Parts: sequence; structure tokens; C-alpha cells
Amino acid sequence: MKKKEKIIIIGSGIGGLGAAALLSKTGYQVTVIEKNEKLGGRANILKANGYTFDMGPSWYLMPDVFEHYFKLLEEDISDHLDLIKLSPSYRVFFSNDKEVPVLDIHSDLEKDLPLFEQLEPGITLKLREYLKRSGEQYEMAKHYFMYRNIGISADFLSLKLIKKGIQLNPIQTMQSYLNKWFESDRIKKILEYTLVFLGSDPAKTPALYNIMNFIDFDMGVYFPKGGIYEIIETLVKINKKHGTQFRTEAPVKKILVENKKAVGVQLENGEELKADIVISNADLWFTETKLLEKKYQTYPERYWEKTVLSPSAFIMYLGLDRKLDILSHHNLRFGEDWKQNFKELFDAPQLPNDPSYYICKPTETDPSLAPEGKDNLFVLVPIPPGLTLSEAEMGSYRERIYGLMKKDLDLPDLEDYVVYERSYWSDDFKRDYNAYKGTALGLAHTLKQTLLRPSNKSKKVKNLYYVGAGTSPGIGMPICLISAQLVYKRIAGIKNPHPLESL
Repeated sequence: MKKKEKIIIIGSGIGGLGAAALLSKTGYQVTVIEKNEKLGGRANILKANGYTFDMGPSWYLMPDVFEHYFKLLEEDISDHLDLIKLSPSYRVFFSNDKEVPVLDIHSDLEKDLPLFEQLEPGITLKLREYLKRSGEQYEMAKHYFMYRNIGISADFLSLKLIKKGIQLNPIQTMQSYLNKWFESDRIKKILEYTLVFLGSDPAKTPALYNIMNFIDFDMGVYFPKGGIYEIIETLVKINKKHGTQFRTEAPVKKILVENKKAVGVQLENGEELKADIVISNADLWFTETKLLEKKYQTYPERYWEKTVLSPSAFIMYLGLDRKLDILSHHNLRFGEDWKQNFKELFDAPQLPNDPSYYICKPTETDPSLAPEGKDNLFVLVPIPPGLTLSEAEMGSYRERIYGLMKKDLDLPDLEDYVVYERSYWSDDFKRDYNAYKGTALGLAHTLKQTLLRPSNKSKKVKNLYYVGAGTSPGIGMPICLISAQLVYKRIAGIKNPHPLESL
């Protein structure tokens, strides 16, 4: 095969690794440059004292998207990942709810319907119809929009696509859409929680994201044995098979531009690496405002000042000296005042007083991730991006979260069980991932930032492309794999065939 152009990819998140594998397989000479010691971006891993923690993403959703991506590489995903379907998919704790303090969701409608009937009598037919429509809209979104490079083909503005777009409820919000279907606040909270993965407020998120409920209830939730980082190690292995080169601990200082064309990168140590094409999987704000001169910025600082960001996070990685039977693999604690919680995250930024939070106990599914007879916990509390916190404020908030966990789990001695602890805050996201204002995810999926998400191709620099959560289609591991396919299509000149095309 004749060697194609040299490509440098800045950043080794799942989008960067996904794009690298597709490009290397088809003959491009690809080098991935990573600023950190480990590959994977936010899908990082922490090993300490016999405990193994996934530091970032912890939910394996949309298995169809993963399977499709691996098929493009002529790989069988089952040869690489030992995927376990969770049952229950997750456990929900309702704060101060004496009637229904805790319940399990199985992603099996026949198992879940009796529970939902208790919460809202007569809901069965409505819920079946709701999920049927969500499934239809999911397939429509995949076929007509998610795998499409907006603006690359004339048919994007065709009457057919406009009609399809209208059917996806782009104007109505998730909050108002759910209010028309259901009455139970508990059920609406369960159906809205998936928006956390999109970093959005239900009152501001387009109703088209009801497709997340189909993904949740129909497809289920999985976990790769060994942890989420197994996905990263698999992508690295496939990349190396096809010749991708990697350089770690090599932060990029500047994207080199000559005659309005990307020609390579300059590293922090002054070394220059030449390339025919540059793809950035780094934070898009950082790429545009720090790696490019002002005259080459498609999205300058003034653009970012007007954006709506997804939350940052306060995370605790906890190694316990015992098992906690009260917890399932995924656990969601919903604050009592749902709307106030979102207000504190988006409208009046402050550390939430009564936050909704998430606890992952991966040792429920894979005990090998901790010493025998012990559990590890990943505790995540969404907090607003951009907060400047003192050590005292962080310490006080840590104590508050411990207090809530003790009460919610009825474990007054919880801290005594902890033999390993590490915290992670907004400043850590800034330091490790150059994240704008310390956001944990990137741009929130508001209506505007869904329809007008930053393009995956620079408008001012030829042969400069973007991949990952900052560009289309958006946030989430499977979505970033779609982003990888979209940037591959851009470079390879493929104009929006059906998503199940081969390379």
C-alpha cells in the first residue's frame, strides 16, 4: 500500500485513539502526542495499595456504537473486551424519602414495570409507548444525524432531513416533554438522570435526548472486566497493530501553521514535529486559544465566554477495608430539591448544598479491582465549573459529602472503613487535561450547543481538524468514537454514507 500523509494527533482520549486506529488502518502515518504519562485522556486509571480505580468515565452505554466501530476495524469486540451486563443496572437512593428510599433499575422492562406501577399506577402503557418512540428516535438520530458531518453534503438541508429533525423534538425541553408523559417526580428524576452524562440541565436540554432513556432501558448497562481502562488498552493495542506511533509526556506548545496550513506541532521542549495533517483531541478551548495564534482561531476567547459548560466534579477515590453490601455497581443519590440542585450548578454557581451524587462500586462486578474481601468506591459530586476554592472550603465540602453518605447509606462509621483516599477537583481537570474552567466534560448539550456544536474542521487553517467531546456529536465515550469516525470521513473524503459503511 502506498503510504498516505503523515498525521499528528494531539491528545490520546478515546476520540484521538479512535481516529488514530481508523486512519492508521487505511495507510496514514499516524503519531499520537500525549502530555501525560498515561494514554487515555480523561479515561485514566489509578492503581494504589492493591486498588484499581477508573478515574473518569465509568458507564459503558450504547454497545451498538462500540460494536459498529470495532467492525470498521475488522475486529470482534468480544475478542478484546469481556463485557458483563449489569443487573441491576443501577440503584437509586432518594434523599429523605421515607416511602421509597431506595430502588433498583434493571434495564429489563418486565422486571421494572411492577416497580414503576407502584410509583405511578397506570403507567405501563404510557411507559411502553414512550420508550417505543424513544427507540424510533434513537435509530433516526443515528441514521440521519449522529454519523453525519454537518455541512459536508448538500442534502443536510433537504426537506427530508428537516422533517426528520422536527420529529426529534429539538425545541421542547426534556423537562417539559417528560411532564407531558408522566406525573411521578421519582420517575421523572430517573428518566432525567441520564442528562448528567451530557452535562446538562433538564430545563435547558432539548427533548431529543429522550433517546438516552431508550439506551438505558432497552440496551442496558455493561462493564468491561478489568475496568473502563481496558477500552483504552484495547484501542492502543489495535493502533500499534496498524503502525500508530505514540509519544507520552510530550505536551504541545503550538500548532505550526504556514501559509494558512497546519504543518506540524512544536512541543514544550522546543522540538518541532512535521506533519501533513494535524488533529487535536485536546480540550477545544485550549487548542483554539493556546495552541493557535489569534489570527488562526475559529473559536477565540470571546466565543468561550458565551458558552454553557457542563459541570466540573468533586471526586473521591476510596479504598475500603471491607465489602459494602448496601451498594450496587452503579448508585445514584438524588437530592431532595432537584431543581435547586441544577440551579446551583448552572444559574447561581456554588457548591450544591444538597447535591445529587454518584457512587460506583466496580468490585461488585469485578472483585479483582481491590484486595480480596474489600471494595473500592468512585464517588462523584457534580459542582459548577470555574469555582475558586480554598483548601478549607474543599475540606469542609469533603466532610459534607461524607456526612451525606453516612446518612444515606446508614453507615455512621464509614470514614473508619477507608484505608486509601484521593480527591480530585476542578483544578486537577485544568492541570491534567487543560480543561476550560475545570469542566469535567466540556460544552453542555443545550439546544444551541447541540445544533451549532463546533465543527471538526478549522475554518481558518487548512488540514487542521478536531475530534472528541468538544466537537460533533458531543460528550460521552461512544459519542467520541462516532466523532472519530466523522473526522476520518472528513480526511478521507467520505461524504456521509449510511453509518454502517466499511473503510
